[in-house]
Amino acid sequence: MSLDFDKEESLAEECCSSEVSDRKSHHSDKVKKNLVTRLNRIEGQIRGIKGLIEKDTYCDDVITQISATQSALNSVAKLLLEGHMKSCVVERIQEGDLEVLDEVLLTVQKLMKK
Repeated sequence: MSLDFDKEESLAEECCSSEVSDRKSHHSDKVKKNLVTRLNRIEGQIRGIKGLIEKDTYCDDVITQISATQSALNSVAKLLLEGHMKSCVVERIQEGDLEVLDEVLLTVQKLMKK
């Protein structure tokens, strides 16, 4: 899977605030639009899967569509993780906050379970 960072604005320069109590991401409008577009497509895929089940579509065909949807959702997560690591994590390490490494490891473990 290509992360398309040559074609798109990098998430790296605008990911997350380092405020522990109220951390938020800070993506540009272009990056938000890209992520929302991907998620809208995924939402459509989910509706399509529901329709396939309602139409009693052959199970293997439904499973194939579910796999494609999971892959698309994983792509969104990978884009977010890459941007997070290149900006938020680097910034917090530079500020001396090494606890961010444990946070990233937990996040990666959650992604790998799927």
